[in-house]
This record gives sequence, C-alpha cells and structure tokens, in this order.
Amino acid sequence: MKYEFLEHTADIKFRAYGKDLNEVFENAVLAVSEYLCGDEKLKVRKGKVIEVDGKDKESLLYNFLDEILYLLDAENFVVKTAKVQMRGNNLRAELFGDDAINYKLDHIKAATYSEMHIKKTDDGWEAQVVVD
Repeated sequence: MKYEFLEHTADIKFRAYGKDLNEVFENAVLAVSEYLCGDEKLKVRKGKVIEVDGKDKESLLYNFLDEILYLLDAENFVVKTAKVQMRGNNLRAELFGDDAINYKLDHIKAATYSEMHIKKTDDGWEAQVVVD
C-alpha cells in the first residue's frame, strides 16, 4: 500500500508509506493528487523541479507539501507524481503534472503540523499528514 486516507472530522488525513523516506514523500504526493482530482485522470504534460529545506523530517514534509500547494495556487500547476531525492533535511524533487485549468479540482488550503509524524516502521517508513 502506498497511502491510505484516514477518518478526520473536518480535514483530509492520510498516511503515506515507503521503503525509504524518498518513497514516503513521493507517495504523499500521490495521496494529495488523488484527493485533488478525485476520479478525474490527471495527465502528465509538463514538469518542474523544486528544492526544499527543513529543520527536521516533519518540517521538510510540511514545506514540500506547502510548495506543491503553492504551485497549484500561484502557477496553476497540479502535480500527479514526484521523484524525490533527499539529502539530510534538504530535498530535490522532479514534479510531473499538468495545468490545473484542464481539470475540476477539489481544494486544499494548506498543509498542517496537526497529527503529523514520520517514523520508521518494521516495513520501512510512514508519514501521517493532515491538510485542510
């Protein structure tokens, strides 16, 4: 399983899984993309490269998701998938997606630190995220 949505009273909550942290961050993008697009199939027509820093894993994930939401709001770029390369508390990501104008999308206002965690598990890594 790459990710799963969890019950939350008002916001969107999910867990992303992976064999390493790169894969966890990539799968978090898949969860955000699925929520935004619903049943609509998002095409890959363009790409972007971003770099993000954080003081720890949680702030890095927060800043990464915040940048993805910024690209949607400011540049109308909706991300479908990502290829992440982490080095300590820095990451470089190749983002693949399309112009948001081509789709009817749900909206996510922001990432939050509420209930966020990133931890090592017996099978790899897990990140829990709440966005609103």
